[in-house]
Amino acid sequence: MDIYLHNTKTRKKELLEPVEPGRVGMYVCGPTVYDRAHIGNARPVIVFDVLYRLLRHVYGAENVHYVRNFTDVDDKIIARAEESGREIGQITEETSRWYLEDMAAVGALEPTDMPRATEWIGAMVAMIEGLISGGHAYAAEGHVLFRVRSYEAYGALSGRSVDDMIAGARVEVAPYKEDPMDFVLWKPAKEGEPGWDSPWGKGRPGWHIECSAMADALLGESFDIHGGGNDLMFPHHENEIAQSKCAHPEGEFARIWMHNEMLQVEGKKMSKSLGNFFTVRDLLDQGVPGEVIRFVFLGTHYRKPMDWTEKKRQEAEATLRKWRKLTDGVLPGRADTIVSAPLYDDLNTSDTIQRLRAMARAIEIEKVTPEGPVSVEDFLATANLLGLLTPETSGWDKLPEVNLVKYADKLKKLREEAMESKDFSAVDALKAALIEAGVEVKMSKQGVDLEPKPGFDAAKLEGLA
Repeated sequence: MDIYLHNTKTRKKELLEPVEPGRVGMYVCGPTVYDRAHIGNARPVIVFDVLYRLLRHVYGAENVHYVRNFTDVDDKIIARAEESGREIGQITEETSRWYLEDMAAVGALEPTDMPRATEWIGAMVAMIEGLISGGHAYAAEGHVLFRVRSYEAYGALSGRSVDDMIAGARVEVAPYKEDPMDFVLWKPAKEGEPGWDSPWGKGRPGWHIECSAMADALLGESFDIHGGGNDLMFPHHENEIAQSKCAHPEGEFARIWMHNEMLQVEGKKMSKSLGNFFTVRDLLDQGVPGEVIRFVFLGTHYRKPMDWTEKKRQEAEATLRKWRKLTDGVLPGRADTIVSAPLYDDLNTSDTIQRLRAMARAIEIEKVTPEGPVSVEDFLATANLLGLLTPETSGWDKLPEVNLVKYADKLKKLREEAMESKDFSAVDALKAALIEAGVEVKMSKQGVDLEPKPGFDAAKLEGLA
C-alpha cells in the first residue's frame, strides 16, 4: 500500500516517494538532555515511532534509516551544571539514559542512529566554513551568523515573511549583527564553558546548525522525512532549511516535513504554574503502564491538539486489559489491511484504534466475515503496528492483578440458588456492589463474565466473596 503524509511545507497530503527507491531516510529532532522528559516531549517520540514501525513494515527494517539526535551542549545544560555543581558530561550522560529508559517504557523503538551534537562538531565547523565561503554567513566578534536575507525562500515553511517575523517576534539585537533576523551558527565560549577550537576562536555551535550537519552526514543532502513538534517549525526548522539549502544548493534537504500538535492536560496548557506539569517518569512511578500513556496519545490524530485526562487514562487501561487478555498466549499473524489502512493515510492512529476496537468485539462474539473468521493473531499483529500489545512494553507488572473469577463464581452460585428460591435479592446486591466497584457484569445462559471498567477500585470488592 502507498503511504500518504501531510507535508507542512506544501500544506497538502503527498505520496511518499523515497529519494532512493525502496529505502527511506527520516530525521526527527531529539531532546536537549538536562532533565527528565515531560509528557509533551513524549508525543513526537510516539508519533514518529508509529511511522517508523509502518515504514519498517512496508519497506523492511533494513531499508529504513531513522535518525534522532541528542543536543548535549546548550545554555540550559550549562546552567544546570552551574546550579548543581556537577560536570556537564555527568548530567548529559545521566539524562540521556533517563530519556531512553522512559521512551522505551512507552514502547518506542530505538532509532537507527542517535548522534550526540558534541560528537559532530567537526562536521558543523565544515558546514559553517562552506556557508561563509558562499556568502551566506559572516564572522563578527568571535561569532558566526547566518545571513537570513541571502536565502530568498526563508519563511516558506512557517508561511511568514522576514519583515513580518521581525515585527512580530522577539529577536536578539546585537551590535555585531548585520540584520536583526540573522541567527548564530557559532558563538564564543565564555570562561568555564565548554568550547572547541575553530577558525573563529574557541567556541561552540548554535542550536540550529547541529541538526543540519548531522542530517547531512547521516542521511545525505536529500532525504525523505523530517519530523518534530510544531513548536520547532519556527525558528528551528526554518533555520535548518535555510542553512542546509544554502550549504548544498543541489540537495532537497527534507522532502516531507511533518509536525505534531501540542499536548494539554485536562483541557489546559501544561505548565508548572498551573500545577499540571508532570514527566513521563512521574506517571510511570505512579503505576501507569507506559502502554497506557501510548494508547492515550494515539487516540488523537498527531496533527490535532491532544488532551491528557484522567478519564482517558482509565479508559485506556481498561481497554488494554481486555486486549491483553484476548491475546494472551497468541503469536502475531499478519496485520489486517482494512484495519490498518488509516495508518497509510497520514498516520491516522485514532481511526485505526477505532477499527481495532471493532475487530476485538468481532473476535469476542466469534463473528465470521465474508473474508472468513476474524483472527486474533491478525488482531495482535495490527495492534503491534501501533506499538501496542508488544511484549517489551513495561509497567503492567506494577499494577495489582485483577482476578474476578471468585466473584463470578459466587454470582453464578447465587443465581442458581435464586432460580430455585425465586429470591434474587442476593444476586442483585452482589451485582450492584460489583458495578459500584467499577466492574462490568455480563450474565447469560453461558455463565457470568466480569470485566474491570475505567475507574475500577479493587478495594471496594473486599468482603464480597
